[in-house]
Amino acid sequence: MAVVEHKGARIAYRVEGPEHAPVLLLANSLGTTSAMWDEQAAALAQRFRVVRYDHRGHGASSTTPGPYSIELLARDALAVLDDLGIETASLCGLSIGGSVVTWIAAHESERVERLIVCCSARRFGPPGPWHERAALVRSGGVEALLDALVARWFTPSGQADEGLRARVASMLATVDDEGYAGCCEAIAGLDLTPELEAIGAPTLVLAGALDPVVPANLAFDLATPIAGSSLLVLADASHLANLEQPARVTEAILDHLCGPAATRGDAVRRHVLGAPHVERARANATPDTAPFQDLVGRVAWGEIWTRPGLDARTRSCITVSMLVALGRFDELEMHLRGAERNGVSRSELTEVLLQTAIYCGFPAANSAFALAQRVFGDADG
Repeated sequence: MAVVEHKGARIAYRVEGPEHAPVLLLANSLGTTSAMWDEQAAALAQRFRVVRYDHRGHGASSTTPGPYSIELLARDALAVLDDLGIETASLCGLSIGGSVVTWIAAHESERVERLIVCCSARRFGPPGPWHERAALVRSGGVEALLDALVARWFTPSGQADEGLRARVASMLATVDDEGYAGCCEAIAGLDLTPELEAIGAPTLVLAGALDPVVPANLAFDLATPIAGSSLLVLADASHLANLEQPARVTEAILDHLCGPAATRGDAVRRHVLGAPHVERARANATPDTAPFQDLVGRVAWGEIWTRPGLDARTRSCITVSMLVALGRFDELEMHLRGAERNGVSRSELTEVLLQTAIYCGFPAANSAFALAQRVFGDADG
């Protein structure tokens, strides 16, 4: 993990995913580390440059004496982005991590593209119990909290999952007592109510239906003042919803950041193949063929064509080559036009077709050149 110095602490972070993809920052909960996002990061890094970090006093980040404030923790996160030269990013945080990203969205709105706040609230109850927990941890250590945390963080089925318990225990073991106590004191002084109306980023508030820490009504109270926000409550999920329902949380994050796969696919398909073709395909769909049309839109266009690992120009060049190799000249016509829409020049298409002559055979390339001449001759009138 890389490290950035900020306000006396060394904040540790890691980066995954394509260098030039949109950036997504993930902020962990109290008592965990960036490892809590392992399942989400593996999927999200296919489309985003995912940045994960540990709060001060957690994981690989160093500790400073408490008390902390949400602003201090938020500026730790901003220091990570600054160290990477990232001006804007989408933000996602859970519990205290949700408070951190909410504070950033309210106070540094120009740096936030989209916001996901998971299992978090405007405030986490009265300050007294948080000060008491801070004192308890300073005297007895964080590992004494394990049983109580597991009971609060997971549903009964999750509590019985030894794998989940072991993951939580391994993360909690890396949390410094003073770091945990300092974050408790940040929560004690938290009240985001005055800031929420300042948030302009498209926002998703996600909650667990069985979360005793942040019941769904508190998630509703958080979402309501944020203009245009959405609220999603997951059944069979408690406080650490991303650990208990990893696939559903990942899907919710992707849908908010990119739109549902069908929506993403429709936009790309219209751009590459042209809106008239897409409309004709839909108009000609029957009850028997509609499921196939849906499959093509969601998977081929929504899942594959939208991945950031290759740009649209490269994908078009590969597609043209494969269609020549397979002799699919009916589809090649559409994709020759689509390649030009994706910025592939005609001279570059000539090079692609010359390459197919060597590896796909001269007869196939000859047919492809003839089709290209007709397509671009038509386009030129």
